[in-house]
Formats: sequence, structure tokens, C-alpha cells
Amino acid sequence: HIQVEADDPVEALDEAVAAFNGDPAIHAYIIQHPVADGFDFNSALSAMDPAKDADGLHPTNLGKLVLQEEGPVPCTPAGIQALFVHYDIDVSGKHVVVIGRGPTLGRPLSLLLTTKAPGANAAVTVVHSAVPDLADLTREADIVVAALGVPSFVQPDMVKPGAVVVSGGISWEGRKLLADVDESVGEVASWITPRLGGVGPTTVAMLLRNTVEAAERADAKAD
Repeated sequence: HIQVEADDPVEALDEAVAAFNGDPAIHAYIIQHPVADGFDFNSALSAMDPAKDADGLHPTNLGKLVLQEEGPVPCTPAGIQALFVHYDIDVSGKHVVVIGRGPTLGRPLSLLLTTKAPGANAAVTVVHSAVPDLADLTREADIVVAALGVPSFVQPDMVKPGAVVVSGGISWEGRKLLADVDESVGEVASWITPRLGGVGPTTVAMLLRNTVEAAERADAKAD
């Protein structure tokens, strides 16, 4: 890996991206974000070779998600979809409310869950901080996905009894990991992801899947 320090010139990040793009021995990589002040993450992301984008966040790959074409899918949304499939949670035709519209989770997840794929094919509503009476919408949902990064934002009175609840966003208080969904929501929900060992491990699994698939595509192209 290449460590770009906070006091390095801004060109250092672009140079690292160029080095990985040009190295045939590297099939996939990520830019760890958030980056330090002064560095342009979006510019560096756009400069990546989209075929080596293990995070699935390159504009080309997000475009493929919109068009439902084959390509790397953002890892946390893909991990949430994988949880639905693994635990046999019926998503097709269900009303899913995604709280959050960020480019790494809320927005791509809303696209992914409307595709005609296992663990998807849902009717999706995206809500955010500017939506009045947000809780009225979440109470109508069969599935609620929190993608905010605001600790304990989702409370029991925001969830319909028997709903499925996924805590996708996280935040930190010192060294303590905090979830978007308060643990007391488990008393109302029929199924809920745990604060630890929930979406995080599946996100890592999807990162590895994207990496393996990138290597397979590179090998097939070389043949």
C-alpha cells in the first residue's frame, strides 16, 4: 500500500492512484476515506481505473449500477443485500425506507434495492434531515435502513411492529463504535442487525468479492 500523509503535497494522492493504475500486478484497490483536509477525494476517485475500483464508488461503476450492468457494487449496500439473501428476508415488493442519501451508502443502496435481483426488487423511499415528519414515513416501512452516522437516531416509536431494521451507518465516541439504530428497537422489530458483527463483516466480505472479481476479469482479459 501507499501511505499518503496529511502533510504531503496534494499531488501525492494523485501520484499514488497513478501508480496503482499502472501496475499490472495490482488488480484492485481502494482510497481509504475520509482523506485529510486539502486532498480531493472525489478527484482521486475519478482518476482511478474503474476496473480496479474495489469500493465500487467510481462514477463509471455507479453508472453501471443505475443501468443494472455488471460491475463492482458499493460494499456496504451489497453487504446489506447479502444479509437479506442469507437470512431469507423477503424484500421483493416490500416498502423500504432508507434514512440517508450519502454517496457511499444511502444513495447507492436505494438504487441497488430496486434492481431485479435476489434481496432486492423493492419499493424504496429515501428520506433525510430535510424531510418533515420523517418518523411518519419510517413507521409505514416494512424495512428500515439507517444510513446516517448519527448515534441511536432510530428509536422504537419510529418503527412499525414486526418491521426489519438495518443499522448501516456508524459513528465513534472515542474508541466506542456507535450505531444509527438504538438497541431498544430490537423489542419492536422482527429482525435487526446487531451493533457489532452486523453490516460491518458483510461490507468487508463484499470488498473481498469485488477484489476477486476484478482479478478474474483482468485474467480473462489477459487471456
